[in-house]
Amino acid sequence: MIKIPETKTDKKSYKPLREVEVAYEIDASKCEQCIERPCLQVCPVEAVHEIPPDKHIEIDDKCFGCVLCREACPYDAIKMETILAEAVRENIPIINSKLCIRCGACVDACRTGAVHLISSGKEEAHHVIVEEECVKCGYCARVCPTEAIKFGEILPRSVASEKAIFVDPEDCVGCMTCRRVCPSKGAINVGKVSKLPYIDPSYCARCEECVDACPSTAIKYTSREKAYQKFGKIKTMETVSELLEKEAKRLAGDAGKIESILNRISLDLSYGNTEDEFEIDVTGRIKADIESAVDGDLDIEDLKDIVKVTSLKRNIAVIEESCIGCTSCMNVCPTSAIELEKPSPVHIGDECVYCGRCVEACPFEAISLKEEHFKARDDRIFYVRKNLEGPRTGEVTVSSESCQLCEVCVNKCPADAMSIEDDMVVVDREKCILCSACEVICPLNAVKLKI
Repeated sequence: MIKIPETKTDKKSYKPLREVEVAYEIDASKCEQCIERPCLQVCPVEAVHEIPPDKHIEIDDKCFGCVLCREACPYDAIKMETILAEAVRENIPIINSKLCIRCGACVDACRTGAVHLISSGKEEAHHVIVEEECVKCGYCARVCPTEAIKFGEILPRSVASEKAIFVDPEDCVGCMTCRRVCPSKGAINVGKVSKLPYIDPSYCARCEECVDACPSTAIKYTSREKAYQKFGKIKTMETVSELLEKEAKRLAGDAGKIESILNRISLDLSYGNTEDEFEIDVTGRIKADIESAVDGDLDIEDLKDIVKVTSLKRNIAVIEESCIGCTSCMNVCPTSAIELEKPSPVHIGDECVYCGRCVEACPFEAISLKEEHFKARDDRIFYVRKNLEGPRTGEVTVSSESCQLCEVCVNKCPADAMSIEDDMVVVDREKCILCSACEVICPLNAVKLKI
């Protein structure tokens, strides 16, 4: 059955930046083979349901076409297509002539040549922006030394909002049209393994030139968190490919196998252990599984390099039977991610940076915060689950060699703990909440959280 639902969202839903129509089809004969039903778990708006008495799967009209259910389905039982409406674009940047010093920085920064310095002879030289040529990426505003150009957050919009753009490798045909039209240098790269383009969310200005130009509609919106997860997975595969140094065809398969092995081990240990905290030595298992899958010999240093690029998994939850809605957590939240939903307990939204302040402030121990990750120590690899009872301990470091002073981390820090002094990014340890937001968005991996 094919269904095209209306686009509807509520306060708890992800709201798409563009109106979308979703067409889907579910193969019941394949679906009934599935026991775990991962599609139910991954839907961010709870639009996927199991319908009694035969427990078949249906998708309701809250669906906005993120295709996470399709990607999670192990039997390829869900077919889904999305049709995006025309993009909603911002106005072109505005130049304040009183602040402009006519330095030409914006002219040099504009990738499309839309900014010009003109003089008619009857008036003083001044900058103008040609509306027909401007793609509204905001880079002119970012380089202006006097803040004479105003545009949105003066940040790439993927950093300033909850949405980002990614390339779906299943739909991508590898034509590289997106790279030719992208005005942002470094935003779209080509994978050495997949040979397909991928987007670095930290560089993407979300001007949507690639979205409009893509002939196979492979470039789509997703949440910023998911975009960084996809980007991180690709970087993991790239790191693995460099370590193994094998022929390109086998590299793609080997890198994918290693990513799957790490995910499987992580899931097995996560779901197979009910303890609040544990630390398990997985050196032998990782080494044996990887070597049997890729037919190679990896030493401990190779394993350390691989686990260094794996993502930290974090989960925060409100224990409803313990929460009385006292709002103590709301008063300390640095990102205003917690809302009181009367008469229900508090709700923690997607703005949460997992800093742990709410856990420490709750007088009734009604908030649970856990993090899990692979950890290299000495010559062993461990999988660790830690139950945080308050803000984590550690420090944020910034590599002066890698940092390019783009100020993305400074502008995005929820605690205003980062600043630029003497041409260096400085971290105020008194203010820093060790949330790792700076580490996640740094486009050059110059920022590291050491815990």
